[in-house]
Amino acid sequence: MRTDSSPGSLPAREHLPAAAAGPPVLDVVIPVYNEEKDLRRCVLRLHEHLTRTFPYAFRVTVADNASVDATPHVAARLAAELPEVRSVRLEQKGRGRALRTVWSASDAPVLAYMDVDLSTDLNALLPLVAPLISGHSDLAIGSRLARSSRVVRGAKREFISRTYNLILRGSLQARFSDAQCGFKAIRRDVAQVLLPLVEDTGWFFDTEMLVLAERAGCRIHEVPVDWVDDPDSTVHIVKTATEDLKGVWRVGKALATGSLPLDRLARPFGDDPRDRDLTDVPQGLARQLVGFCVVGALSTLFYLLLYSRFRLFTGSQVANALALLVSAVANTAANRRLTFGVRGRGGAVRHQAQGLVVFGIGLALTSGSLAALNAASADPDHSTELAVLIAANLAATVLRFLLFRAWVFPDAPPAAPAPGPWPTGAGSAGAGFPDPYRAWSDATVRLQPVRSAGPDATGPATEPATDPRSAR
Repeated sequence: MRTDSSPGSLPAREHLPAAAAGPPVLDVVIPVYNEEKDLRRCVLRLHEHLTRTFPYAFRVTVADNASVDATPHVAARLAAELPEVRSVRLEQKGRGRALRTVWSASDAPVLAYMDVDLSTDLNALLPLVAPLISGHSDLAIGSRLARSSRVVRGAKREFISRTYNLILRGSLQARFSDAQCGFKAIRRDVAQVLLPLVEDTGWFFDTEMLVLAERAGCRIHEVPVDWVDDPDSTVHIVKTATEDLKGVWRVGKALATGSLPLDRLARPFGDDPRDRDLTDVPQGLARQLVGFCVVGALSTLFYLLLYSRFRLFTGSQVANALALLVSAVANTAANRRLTFGVRGRGGAVRHQAQGLVVFGIGLALTSGSLAALNAASADPDHSTELAVLIAANLAATVLRFLLFRAWVFPDAPPAAPAPGPWPTGAGSAGAGFPDPYRAWSDATVRLQPVRSAGPDATGPATEPATDPRSAR
């Protein structure tokens, strides 16, 4: 895997303003290899669709991957006929190489690509790029495996696609549903940081980019698509699947060994609403509940093991008190560190003392339960004792969490943001750190109205343009 320095940390997401001049907002790349028969029909159909439906300026880029037929000539003629179309020639094959080359050089703030066969219905294109334009998401993918997708393809390709995505979920913990659909988009500012870390230049390029983006905390938007299989596809299924599995192994190994510098992709502090210090809003409650439950489950097992051991040479009340005391000390220490994030020795004695008070309440609940059981039965079975103790411990656990959160650890420090290179500049809040609330000065960044200026204008014009595409 590449470990060279990336251009910097990921930028804060902002709404892209509409403008009547400057570069196009969207650059759709069509990587091709020996597609002289289908290229013209594809580009003309895509161009007509964008002209009719897309409200921003756009560009269509044909990226020729070292074709040996008439594909480059067809692309050149299209670029000459249509001002929104351009062609790029690469002398080496590889879809990933073509996308990296064109995306890295593009000046459009939103970059997309689609396969030349147009298997995906073009009506999904605007929903694909809209979350990127609005600043809601970093990447967007078309998904053929979403519940509302409508797909027509053979059983063989369906099986391979679903199997591959199951492998990704099991091996790389991927949460996106469809890595291989040739219908994706990314914000250029994110691509500039992410692409230097993507090593593959072939068909695995998509998967590697998505896995790294997900691990870096990028938001990936999924769009259900209508998709019809191309029976004339030139993709070699077995070879592509083999290369993909090799890529899965390589990326999984890099993630496991920590050789990928994902900390360089950290978001600016304040871009995530979880960074905001809001009053009257519980912070970290879900994480604390999970941590408390895990610690509680382990503590209960530890407690039952101790009780069973102590019960061999003492009575039930003494065994319960000893087991609960030892497990309570361990439980408080574990919750202090793992659940509430308290580090260091400061306040440890006080926390343990308060934990013992909580332990006393739990002891009263469990001892009272045992006393009630012994009053009901002179010689209860050991399994009955354990069942009663489990029920009593469940009640004590709920009360323990509430007391821990409100009394023992009321001022637990929030989780620190992931380390990373912080941008500096006018928006910094001293010492090179950004203002945590700068990105939230306007919760909804609105589209700026498109304005046009006369040839002699010296300042901003006031007449709205009738069509944003008029700048093309």
